[in-house]
Amino acid sequence: MRVLVTGATSMIGAELARSLLTRGDEVTVLQRRPSGLPCREVLGDITDSRAVADAVAGQDAVVHLAAKVHVVGPARDFERVNVDGTRTVVEAATRALSVDRLVHVSTPSVAHAGSALVGAGAGSADPRRARGQYARTKAVAELIALGADDEDLAVLVIRPHLVWGPGDSQLVGRIIERARTGRLALVGSGAALIDSTYVDNAVAALVRALECAPVAHGEALVVSNGEPRTVAELLAGICAAAGVPGPRRHVPRSLAWTAGALAEAVWSTFRVEGDPPMTRFLANQLSTAHWFDQRRTREVLGWEPAISLDEGLQRLAGASRD
Repeated sequence: MRVLVTGATSMIGAELARSLLTRGDEVTVLQRRPSGLPCREVLGDITDSRAVADAVAGQDAVVHLAAKVHVVGPARDFERVNVDGTRTVVEAATRALSVDRLVHVSTPSVAHAGSALVGAGAGSADPRRARGQYARTKAVAELIALGADDEDLAVLVIRPHLVWGPGDSQLVGRIIERARTGRLALVGSGAALIDSTYVDNAVAALVRALECAPVAHGEALVVSNGEPRTVAELLAGICAAAGVPGPRRHVPRSLAWTAGALAEAVWSTFRVEGDPPMTRFLANQLSTAHWFDQRRTREVLGWEPAISLDEGLQRLAGASRD
């Protein structure tokens, strides 16, 4: 296929582009800065209709990954990238007669308000219940994408959950940096069960989504390894793989939540770059169970994770030694 991938400078986007190239697809990538990938590249913002139209032209399929993923920041920035950008991509795909499928990459947080999730289904995206600007605008974006699903453009939404792997600067990078400086602590008991997704599995699921979209479309699927671990076990495993000390301190959930609220206020007031060390969303994520029923995902995609969490941790350890 001829496939456009937006947001190819992200870990998932870059690995997806490489996977598609390896299997012989013609790949175009669209993002604001060079990706270094050996494929056709269009530099531009996803809100730039001309750049998007240029990237979409002649494609068979689009995988839309580009998004503003930070926790804090002006609401208008989240709206511009996640909502307006998605609308621009969807409209371009709709107008391009060659494009017959669109895989929109979302997040499980679009359908949940922060309570414990134990074997939960995907649920419907709901901007009114989603917590925080990122989740709310991604919920709106998902509804825009699914609203374009019809017989001419098959739209399938994939919600990867907590993706990590070698080279990950978001989850893994932040955990390792905090561990090295002695600032990594468990929120609450650390016993909450959470699921995550090794990056190779997330990429394989997206490839299968591209293949399946013409038949299975018009819905959202959560993707994870399907191996819930306690927060304490997962953090300890990542730290051990990186050769840094694991968390030894516990912070009460209420204290972490309050600290997160204060940090968000400071970051927003003074427009500090990057995300604060603690947020209300992060406090909830680290202290509340969240794992998902994967039966529908595996049935629709005909896919199962090939890399277990333990093997993923071994690969992370190998990459850390290189």
